[in-house]
Amino acid sequence: MGIPNQPLLESQSNLDNPRINLLAPLNPHSSAITAADTMNQQPHPPRSYWRFSKQDFYPEPSFQNLSAYKAAFSQTLHRLRDRCLGRSTDVTELIELKKQSENEMKKCLTWVDLIWLGFGSVVGSGIFTITGLEARDDAGPSIVLSYALSGLSALFSVFCYTEFAVEIPIAGGSFSFLRIELGDFIAFIAAGNILLEAVAGAAGLARSFSSYFASMFSSNPDILRIRIDSFAEGFNLLDPIAVVILFIANMVAMRGTKLTSFSNMILSMISSLIIIFIIIVGFTHSKTSNLQPFFPYGPEGMFRAAAVVYWSYTGFDMVANMAEETKKPATDIPLGLVGSMSLISVVYCLMALALTMMVKYTAIDRDAAYSVAFEKIGMKWAKYVVSLCALKGMLTSMLIGSMGQARYTTQIARAHMIPPWFALVHPKTGTPVYATLLVTTISCIVALFSSLDVLSSVLSFSTLFIFMLMAVALLVRRYYVKETTSSRDLIKFLVCLFVVIGSSIGITVLWGVNRKGWVGYAVGGGLWVAGTGGMMAVGQRRVPKVWGVPLVPWLPALSILMNVFLIGSLGGIAFKRFFICSGVMLVYYFFVGVHATYDLAHQDSEEFVVEKGKEVDIGEGL
Repeated sequence: MGIPNQPLLESQSNLDNPRINLLAPLNPHSSAITAADTMNQQPHPPRSYWRFSKQDFYPEPSFQNLSAYKAAFSQTLHRLRDRCLGRSTDVTELIELKKQSENEMKKCLTWVDLIWLGFGSVVGSGIFTITGLEARDDAGPSIVLSYALSGLSALFSVFCYTEFAVEIPIAGGSFSFLRIELGDFIAFIAAGNILLEAVAGAAGLARSFSSYFASMFSSNPDILRIRIDSFAEGFNLLDPIAVVILFIANMVAMRGTKLTSFSNMILSMISSLIIIFIIIVGFTHSKTSNLQPFFPYGPEGMFRAAAVVYWSYTGFDMVANMAEETKKPATDIPLGLVGSMSLISVVYCLMALALTMMVKYTAIDRDAAYSVAFEKIGMKWAKYVVSLCALKGMLTSMLIGSMGQARYTTQIARAHMIPPWFALVHPKTGTPVYATLLVTTISCIVALFSSLDVLSSVLSFSTLFIFMLMAVALLVRRYYVKETTSSRDLIKFLVCLFVVIGSSIGITVLWGVNRKGWVGYAVGGGLWVAGTGGMMAVGQRRVPKVWGVPLVPWLPALSILMNVFLIGSLGGIAFKRFFICSGVMLVYYFFVGVHATYDLAHQDSEEFVVEKGKEVDIGEGL
């Protein structure tokens, strides 16, 4: 199918080039000079960072004109099949795609920065709001074990992230890791959920900040919100405070990575002093008799609470996104990620133990556990200290979240799954300003309208789904190397992997339907052990170069089981919203994403030759 070649912007020099190089910088002066420039020795003048041309948004041949798009759309099924099977490489993610940003992000973070970023990102309001509710209704004093179990599960996910981040220190985090190991299509599904997680997480934090701030001087957490009765329930309380605080946090993050890291460090140090105060006072006024009975609701209650308090540990994936700006990734990332999560797990367990020893679990207040506990021992003023600590936690979570979310978005744009314009890094700040503005704008709109219960169910599913995929990707990385793994070993590995995932789902379903007896669990557990053991028999094909997850395949397989189990603990509405959002993402991919990424992957093929005065035949070879 012949398509007339349309003239492109003069600054792109596509009229003079034999090919459109989609991996070249959008601003040619930043790195390379075109072939025509080499002959004339006339480099391009620098282009402004603040530009908004169509070529910056959609430079791919499929979007040059309507005829080109129609021809590309006619090949959608072929392109979709290609993208489902296509995998990226370490070199592509680390070197080639970075050219899209034109300017480098500044390497300014050390392991100390990463530990405090981890602390500031994870330790938010959850420990103050969830602990009392779960101790009172589900776990009792065994809430300590709930935090320990959830912390262990989170640590398994941290191990997976760390191995990838050390070997592929790029801003895309889990998106890039999944694109390399599970392919372009799975990475797109993950990318959609990453962006959904970014928007829902930021908006949810902002709404929580508004509620907690209002509760400091009123018993009504909605006092600062504007009710619109004509809007649907869950979207009828407008929250201008949430919008303002979210905007401020993102503006600080845009100013520079080191500035944000330093601000977080100061705020987190203040917060850590308050937490130490809470723990010391709690143990000073403790009674061991309050720990009896330790399992008032049985082991089932402890597991139910573990599924809920797990959300207090989320946020570490945002720190993994800072790998591109880390000075020494091989040493700083393991120390920063594993060190911060280990420290946080200990802190959470101590805070939960201090609460349950200070107050009998039946007397713990569901909504303001620590504040009411301090009132009961005559320290009414301490509730303001607790509230300030919670507000600080939410503020630092928003600061670090805005950094991590923008870097996710940057790498997604570098891969052309969204317009590459969002991948541009500002030359002075060294931050992805456009990506930050995109996430900020959408998050502010969502935060203005959506209630916390709507946001939390969407966020929960997306987060756990990506954590589960990361464990799968790590197993694929260890056991499948295209050049060395035989077809027979690949089939064996895939069978074992499906057995692990299937048995994890089976165990989760049995728990969800409240199936009594041990036979079903024994069969499911036996299959899980057989699948994991089968991987050991296949043998690993890749050894980590610097830092690796210990006890592979057992720890990644256990991470799959735990994340699937936690997904199963969510309500039906979370599944419904997840599938609706995924459906919207697939519509976008079908009409836009598959063609942009296909063009990027096949730009060197003959179908994308662009010669002056000739036609572009995008159907050739298909």
